[in-house]
Amino acid sequence: MCRNIRVLHNFEPPTTDDEVREAALQFVRKVSGSTHPSRANTEPFDRAIDEIAAATRRLLDDLVTNAPPKNRELEAVKGRARHEKRMEREVRIRTAS
Repeated sequence: MCRNIRVLHNFEPPTTDDEVREAALQFVRKVSGSTHPSRANTEPFDRAIDEIAAATRRLLDDLVTNAPPKNRELEAVKGRARHEKRMEREVRIRTAS
């Protein structure tokens, strides 16, 4: 999974439309292989972002869970810890070569 796309379900406070759109943008960038579409591809690029954001919002609104909402700050701390561990592992691999 693309590391820039984050879990958006079951957070307190709830996921914003801006966060949903950012995830859709990252997805379209990954799938298209382009961070900035050409002028000729701007319309389909933007349309894909809008459609994916709308589908994602519907999904998030319809999902049901009994789990308590996750704390954004705690999840961010966990994410940073995973990143640090990943970077340490990569440094060890590079220095061992």
